[in-house]
Amino acid sequence: MELSMFCERNAEILQIYSPIFAYVKKKQYLCSRKLQRLANMSNIKPHIRISATAVSSTFVDDIRAIIEQGKQQAYMSVNASMIETYWHIGERIVEEEQQGSKRAEYGAQIIDFLAEKLADEYGESYSPRYLRSFRQFYALFPDFDIWKSRFPNLTWTHIYRTLRVGDDTAIRWYLGEASAQMWSVRTLDRNISTQYFERHLSVPQLQESDTVVTNIKQAELIKNPVMAEFLGFKRDQKYSETDLENAIISHLQDFLMELGKGFAFMGRQQLVRTASQDYYIDLVFYNVILKCYVLIDLKIGKVTHQDVGQMDMYVRMFDELKRTETDNPTIGILLCSETDEDIARYSVLKGNEQLFATKYKLFLPTPEELRREIERQKEIYRLQQEN
Repeated sequence: MELSMFCERNAEILQIYSPIFAYVKKKQYLCSRKLQRLANMSNIKPHIRISATAVSSTFVDDIRAIIEQGKQQAYMSVNASMIETYWHIGERIVEEEQQGSKRAEYGAQIIDFLAEKLADEYGESYSPRYLRSFRQFYALFPDFDIWKSRFPNLTWTHIYRTLRVGDDTAIRWYLGEASAQMWSVRTLDRNISTQYFERHLSVPQLQESDTVVTNIKQAELIKNPVMAEFLGFKRDQKYSETDLENAIISHLQDFLMELGKGFAFMGRQQLVRTASQDYYIDLVFYNVILKCYVLIDLKIGKVTHQDVGQMDMYVRMFDELKRTETDNPTIGILLCSETDEDIARYSVLKGNEQLFATKYKLFLPTPEELRREIERQKEIYRLQQEN
């Protein structure tokens, strides 16, 4: 009886405390494992952490530069291969078109047929639109070696965006400037959308070879109108000539890009001192292509004959007091919010190759509005140049 009671009682105790016993046993096992690991680690050399001061300060930067250089070279290699591939596709399409009796209809048919066959295997990159751009690229530059030598730094995106312009001369000019001036795709897009090529007073010469064009005329570099949307003025904002000048200085890099190639900033409110008085010119630039100083006088209203007379005086003073023997005659540009036909025809602007009245626009018009404005400004310039 006592034995049976003892067994029953101990069974109850074991049942109550068995979870505790299991927990203790588990902890013992884990501790023994930890001790074993510590014992094993005693035979391993300790990990040494290198102090940042123990390594050359340029070491990590050198490694980063190597990585970035490798990535850039890989990107350039892929881009060059892609451009050459697209050129050869365009070449093959043209060859196939020339075998057809009716080239226009046959060309459209084979491009649609080819796009359909390639779509499933290669996706939208070979749609009819892209295939037409490959053909257009080849037609514009049938000698690929010349392309590689003259435009080695352009991406396919540069090419594709420029092909939308439509005019072959403008396309060649945009690609040449994008390569020579290292335009980003964003800058190229902006210049195309603002009709940068078309806004020149005279059609710029194309550089057809590696020879630098040296006989550039002023009108090939000066644009009218000047698009200055980057200055950040609001449509209902009132501003002074000083505000306009300060905005240009704050966005000088954008303004230099808008002026065009060869312009270097020389100073603002530049002093010209005569025997009787001091004069201050708003902005002074130097164009290394024309080899002359370029004076800019800012006007927030419509140009007047007084403005023209003042600029004429500035140019004459600058030629006499600042220009050196190696400089060509100084150019003066009146940058105003509106030009005038009568001023172009009857003021000292008439027949003057050193003075220009140029309109600036602080907001982007529609493409059609801009085209009309460009034609109007060119007509005013023609009035100025008539004998």
